[in-house]
Amino acid sequence: MAERLYDLIFICMPTTPEEEVTKIVHTLEQTASEHGGKVEKVERWGTRKMAYRVAKQREGLYVYMALQSTQGDLIKELERRLKVSDAVIKYMTVRLDEEIKRQQKLVSHREHRARRRPRKPVATPATPAPPAPPAAPAAGPAPEQPPAS
Repeated sequence: MAERLYDLIFICMPTTPEEEVTKIVHTLEQTASEHGGKVEKVERWGTRKMAYRVAKQREGLYVYMALQSTQGDLIKELERRLKVSDAVIKYMTVRLDEEIKRQQKLVSHREHRARRRPRKPVATPATPAPPAPPAAPAAGPAPEQPPAS
């Protein structure tokens, strides 16, 4: 099975002690290694203001993890662990390799079309353009003319 890339972001309560966040990250890393996955990167983004209230909180402690795995069961297990954790108020996992694959396919499709149909050179006009005809009067009711006598 192909190696898959994932981004996992979770938000903890802003009052969560740093030791508890470290414990959650360590638990997720252990779970990933047990299920044959690999944690590429862990970044603690710190306390940030959220766009809307989540669990009656306006701020949250953000943590970002980049993962590699060949099994989808790993993500289910990580999300289950985040769901039962009291400190975590929100989480989201995004599979990246599908997006990368889609971008590569789009690029190859564009290149194929470019090879198949070469661009025409832009022709510069050798003769000047003909002068524009005089402008017509504005549309609307015509002014009344007195009768010719």
